[in-house]
Amino acid sequence: MRILLTGVTGQLGHTLHPILSQHHEVIAPTRAELDLSDTAAIATFVTNCQPDLIINPAAYTTVDKAETEPDLAQAINGIAPGEFAAQAKKRGIGLIHFSTDYVYDGSLRDEQDVLTSYTEDAPTNPLNVYGKTKLAGEQAIIASGCQYLIFRTSWVYSTFGKNFLLTMLRLANERDELRVVNDQWGAPTSANAIADISASIVQQLCASENPAQWWQLHQGLYHLTTTGRTSWCGFTQEIMRQASAGGKLKKAAPSVTGIPAVDYPTPAQRPVNSSLNTDLLASTFGVQIPAWETALAVCLSKMK
Repeated sequence: MRILLTGVTGQLGHTLHPILSQHHEVIAPTRAELDLSDTAAIATFVTNCQPDLIINPAAYTTVDKAETEPDLAQAINGIAPGEFAAQAKKRGIGLIHFSTDYVYDGSLRDEQDVLTSYTEDAPTNPLNVYGKTKLAGEQAIIASGCQYLIFRTSWVYSTFGKNFLLTMLRLANERDELRVVNDQWGAPTSANAIADISASIVQQLCASENPAQWWQLHQGLYHLTTTGRTSWCGFTQEIMRQASAGGKLKKAAPSVTGIPAVDYPTPAQRPVNSSLNTDLLASTFGVQIPAWETALAVCLSKMK
């Protein structure tokens, strides 16, 4: 299969590229080669490369900066996915797109007033520009009439680029104490876990004797995260525990102190609850979804 993969310089695209390349021909333009804020450039690129499938993990992901660059965030997160969808529809091919937990406002609770996980049909209500533009991208894809899979994920990290895991590991070697928010909840999800599950779903598509029927049966929006739930503070504590045990730190692990989000103000408001229910993904595709602690261990094992 000939796959157009965007965002190869980002965490997920970078991780997906070598996995997909084992079985497919992958065209992976850099930002310099394909400007996602230019819809005409997208149309031209897709026309020239003639893919059998488009996979779009590329996004404007600087959540706080998006508050002051809403037009650029909208162009990349909201408009570009719609253009990829239009091109997919025109050619009768599929689109796999990645979205975010930030389409929700984080207020969901059960009858006992306890935070609970969002299912795919829960009402969306993004709190910040990033979430609003990502939701716009989802809506554009769905409205296009193309064959699509949208995967909402959360708290993505990897051994590559800029992310929470690498920041905490760097700070661990500089400080004796880390003060981390303890009242925002979600599932830290490694790019490796997302890439492995996504690649297995692509293989299911390739193995189908009737791709059109496969899309008819599987098309839709799914939550793709690890299982379980923790706070940023809990995530940091587990990073320190595993990194220390695995010899990934240059000194003794620092203490980790939980603080409320109000003590760490940011330009963009974050949801209190980013926990996503992954039952639909698991049952539809028969994939094994790792616990967040297990995915962290796998990620750390890949670090030198």
